[in-house]
Amino acid sequence: MDVGLTPSQSQRIREMGGKFDKALAFPSEKERDEHFQEIVAALQKENRRRIKECAAAPARNPVASLEDALSKALNKRGFIEVKTPMMIPANSLTKMGIGEGHPLLDQVFWIGPKKCLRPMLAPNLYFMMRHLKRSVGLPLKLFEAGPCFRKESKGSNHLEEFTMLNLVELGPGMDPMDSLKGHISAVMEVVGLSYELVVTESEVYGRTVDVEVGGVELASGAVGPLPMDEAHGIVDPWAGIGFGLERISMLQGKEGNIKAVGRSLIYMNGARIDI
Repeated sequence: MDVGLTPSQSQRIREMGGKFDKALAFPSEKERDEHFQEIVAALQKENRRRIKECAAAPARNPVASLEDALSKALNKRGFIEVKTPMMIPANSLTKMGIGEGHPLLDQVFWIGPKKCLRPMLAPNLYFMMRHLKRSVGLPLKLFEAGPCFRKESKGSNHLEEFTMLNLVELGPGMDPMDSLKGHISAVMEVVGLSYELVVTESEVYGRTVDVEVGGVELASGAVGPLPMDEAHGIVDPWAGIGFGLERISMLQGKEGNIKAVGRSLIYMNGARIDI
């Protein structure tokens, strides 16, 4: 009876950036293990090559480089960049409708009973809009790129610490959906990936417009006003969207695992260093 790779062997190959046929089978465990060692040796060689390449031609981390490119593009479109705290008060989540019994509440990293690490950028951007509109006027365009934290499910597309880029345009007389699609187009032009828009339902915003590439969700957008806006002192139409930069970088680099491009002590620019 033929035998396949063990779960630990398959996992090791994926962690090192390799791909394999799940239907791969061998006449014996000995031949399977020999083949596995050959794959590992080849992947070790490839990872060392990539590490040496990074050392020979130092450059910005791919996620940081992507953030730079998108920030410059958004500045040119009139967006003001802000940097807000990663620790937020619990009532910021309550204003977003994330209260007791809400599914997202189980994913929050708490720092004591009244503070948490932000699971999204939207609560802080709501606060900034409320106050900046008095001085800057409308329309108002803001964006932030920075870390967010969620107790995410395990998987090749999920991280517990990830980088979001969230942009929002607020102002009277605008068509929120047209604005949203225009901003998506501008961002994805910089990203350089073909995409499709998928309308779905969100646990926070209700109806959303998601950006997908090959079935992988890269961003989720929404338009307002929404009922939650009243708690934030927002009454005008708006369009906003959040992009996951590691997911974008993963697809740009054709990586099989998002952990290869995330903040890590094991990976550097997609290369596994513990080899």
